[in-house]
Amino acid sequence: MYYQNFKKGKLHKLLLLVAFGLVLNSCSNMKENTDIIVLNARVYTVNDSFETAEAFAVRDGHFVAVGTQEEILDRFEASRVIDVGGRSVFPGFIDGHCHFYGYGENLFRWADLSGTKSVNEMLDRLEAHLATHPSEWLLGRGWDQNHWEPAVFPDNELLETRFPGKKILLVRIDGHASLVSKSALQAAGIDATYRVKGGDVLLNEQRAPTGVLIDNADLAVKALIPELTISEKQKALLEAQENCFAVGLTGVVDAGLPFQTIELIREMQQEGRLKIKINAMISPDDQTLDTYLPAGPSYDERLTINIVKMFADGALGSRGALMLEPYSDAKGVKGLMLHDSSFYYAVCQKAYDAGFQVSIHAIGDAANRFVLDMYGEFLKAENDRRWRVEHAQIVHQDDFFKFKTYSIIPSIQSTHATSDMYWAVNRVGEDRIKGAYAQQKLLAQNGWLVNGTDFPIEGINPLHTFYAAVVRKDLKGFPEGGFLMDQALSREEAIKSMTIWAAKASFEETYKGSIEIGKHADFVILDRDIMQVADAEIPQASVISTFVHGESVYQKE
Repeated sequence: MYYQNFKKGKLHKLLLLVAFGLVLNSCSNMKENTDIIVLNARVYTVNDSFETAEAFAVRDGHFVAVGTQEEILDRFEASRVIDVGGRSVFPGFIDGHCHFYGYGENLFRWADLSGTKSVNEMLDRLEAHLATHPSEWLLGRGWDQNHWEPAVFPDNELLETRFPGKKILLVRIDGHASLVSKSALQAAGIDATYRVKGGDVLLNEQRAPTGVLIDNADLAVKALIPELTISEKQKALLEAQENCFAVGLTGVVDAGLPFQTIELIREMQQEGRLKIKINAMISPDDQTLDTYLPAGPSYDERLTINIVKMFADGALGSRGALMLEPYSDAKGVKGLMLHDSSFYYAVCQKAYDAGFQVSIHAIGDAANRFVLDMYGEFLKAENDRRWRVEHAQIVHQDDFFKFKTYSIIPSIQSTHATSDMYWAVNRVGEDRIKGAYAQQKLLAQNGWLVNGTDFPIEGINPLHTFYAAVVRKDLKGFPEGGFLMDQALSREEAIKSMTIWAAKASFEETYKGSIEIGKHADFVILDRDIMQVADAEIPQASVISTFVHGESVYQKE
């Protein structure tokens, strides 16, 4: 009996040991649940070491692991596993300077005049647009006289031939000049005697307005255009979002919005309709400043409000950019400062006291000098305020060092160089062009910069930004050797400028801009590896999928 009980006890212990071993083995094989696993990829993490990986896991809208395919599959299981077939994966692209809402509004009711090669082609497009969008006002945007023959500003007599008596406003490609019909001028009270700070009314030989209004001169006309309804504005934002997702943009910095538009964006994001991440630079009007400055910078999951945006001057193409010396192709013309200096100092003081960043549009060398010197008075020395100069397009050789001295961030748009290169040298001459579109000189100051498109002035595709930054050619491959190639960015620098550095420029680098554990799962899958393909193949790259916060928001059909 004792022996039998002993055998039973021994058997029982053996069975317990086996069961315990099975439990241990089972525990060791248990995997963490995640929402998404991406594998068989070349993942450009854009972390500090610019490492690549093979796979990553996403849970609750965040990256929870990044590594080899074996590491990820051994540790995790997911309801959705995406095998990307060896394709490249990047952090979601961020446009560091654009006009997101304005782009959406353009899609909604403005005729697209970009790329027109003559005045007649512009008029044809307007005629077609009016047929499908009948309204009191005929609106258009995108014309550029530099691509016409002859390359001179148009006259509104041309508008009268096709649209007699019609109220018309046609904004130039840079947004800093407009062609306005006679009836619209009359409605706004603009004649040859009209004067406005920071604006100019061009006159013909008979001293009558040609209809071309530079910078602030067209504000009186724009004020007469009926606003979109709330539902129309919502539609504009959603259409802009859809197009941005299709090109891999998961975040944008909208360069200047009033509080009404920002609050509409907030409402649509809270409803879950607007998913794109937006840094809304605030306009410097009193109502908008009073709405946001007292509470300090705001960082929500999809909406950041921490930058005040101003304009120092106009644009180079319309000769409104403020230059130290006259334009090389326009005797006596130096451009325009849009406000008195007291305005800029007052707004900067308010922003500084509230802990906001300041961002000022500066194209010409005189405008850049003014902004850099003014910033220096506030910032004193090296700092982490991250005040920005938007465009920094033409900088005098004596002024580059100020970006480093005061830790000022240049916000560039690489496609501006390839859009302007056909006529820029004629505008500013061989000497000043050495300080123009100077990506490498600007990068050397602080070791980083932010890149964007300025859309709708340029196209929205960030892959074209990358191409212009690296190759410095237009989409037809011109010029053969590239434009001012000593200022080209490397591919790594270009990617950083539209991901992690774009996030850093808005104090957002701790939670977006790279594929790292804990950050928002914003990523894009491309059909080819833009870090390795031939230069000419970069513009042919397209987006397969776009994810925002771990959610699929675009899938190529």
